[in-house]
Amino acid sequence: MKLVLHNYWRSSASHRVRIALGLKRLDYEYVSVNLVHRDQHAEVYRARNPLAQVPTLEITEDDGVRRTIAQSLPILEYLEERWPAVPLLPEDLYLRARTRMLAEIVNSGIQPLQNLSTTNKVNELGGDTAVWVNGFIAGGLAAFARTAAETAGAFCVGDAPTIADCCLVPQLASARRFGVDTA
Repeated sequence: MKLVLHNYWRSSASHRVRIALGLKRLDYEYVSVNLVHRDQHAEVYRARNPLAQVPTLEITEDDGVRRTIAQSLPILEYLEERWPAVPLLPEDLYLRARTRMLAEIVNSGIQPLQNLSTTNKVNELGGDTAVWVNGFIAGGLAAFARTAAETAGAFCVGDAPTIADCCLVPQLASARRFGVDTA
């Protein structure tokens, strides 16, 4: 089997998947899709991901069958189900749901409001990107912290890294990038 991750170095969604691949010790080929140069809009990439976003995981099975999965959370779930030996979801059903809830706070509550297509539109409309993203990131991270407080151990949910941690780490990097106070 061969894994190919089509991604962009600064994409927090791509970063989530790279963290999970590393935690699960899975080998993969890194293929850069430069969002600034609009590589995601090339027809060859749109054939893999019609939404023209990153990341996209391309899986080539040993029998030659090639499949693709787009969007970071479905990719993380696929990796978890395919290679459960290094779990990224707790066994307990409640804690699994809390892990997914934390991941969604980042995935749908913060990240889309700071991604390149959104900030480009804010700039196009004459807005200040830093002002735009600051409140969303600060408020989202505060909600994440309050939510994680119930389940946190050494990591967001217990004492082993989970999908929630895979989402949080890149979000903290984005917070630093946009100058958001995370103290």
